[in-house]
Amino acid sequence: MILYPNAKINLGLHVTERRLDGYHNIETVFYPIGLHDVLSIEPSETCSDYSFSSSGISIQGDPEENLIIKAYRLLRSTCQFPPVDISLIKQIPFGAGLGGGSSDAAFTLKAINELFDLKISIKQLETLAAKLGADCPVFIKNKPVFATGIGNRFTPISLSLKGYSVLLIKPDIHISTPEAYSKIVPQKPASSLVELIQRPVIEWKNCIVNDFEPSVFSIYPEIEQIKNKLYQGGAIFASLSGSGSSVYGIFESRLPKFEEYNNNFVVGGWFE
Repeated sequence: MILYPNAKINLGLHVTERRLDGYHNIETVFYPIGLHDVLSIEPSETCSDYSFSSSGISIQGDPEENLIIKAYRLLRSTCQFPPVDISLIKQIPFGAGLGGGSSDAAFTLKAINELFDLKISIKQLETLAAKLGADCPVFIKNKPVFATGIGNRFTPISLSLKGYSVLLIKPDIHISTPEAYSKIVPQKPASSLVELIQRPVIEWKNCIVNDFEPSVFSIYPEIEQIKNKLYQGGAIFASLSGSGSSVYGIFESRLPKFEEYNNNFVVGGWFE
């Protein structure tokens, strides 16, 4: 079975308060985009547990720490099914605010459930996904949602960017969570993103913000320069995604070329 775990972008992001457990409550809109990994999961004829291989963007570290394998282990702790061979073509960059690892994990749950007819419901899959990461459950239904809590409480929204194009640029910068939060002052927004996101996209530039931008831009001004370049190139809305380091621009027409960023990760296309 071959699946295509996709990335997401954040349309606005507010850090609303610091919690007693040390985490932060946020408000954001998760929107799926067409950038994807390629995940293959098949019953194994050779191993007694699992095999895992990857290509594309290099994946470092112990496979047991990979969210794909954690998803596999989670299912094995609750269900019985045969060993599997897993392979991944990694195309969504790490540390980019695009949710690639979370998407891989969620799609692993969905794939094994379907492959072995485990009859796990969508609601149960979302509950399992939540054990792997706050934003993992959003990739089960894989539709635009308004997210609150630590990014783990979802409210479906009616929103389509079909007809617009998107250009995403990620410089060779990895932003840690402590860096991203280093200068954040939590506060509740004056207007809810649920309301703002219903305005015409052309108006988003003046009302939708990502609270991580001041903190991230102060440390990495080159990321702010990318956002400015997107606006100079005709974007009607541009933003950091999540806590970075990728920046995307939304365009009403064909995408311009930004040849000065050819050494960065650059991908673009039409919203589906």
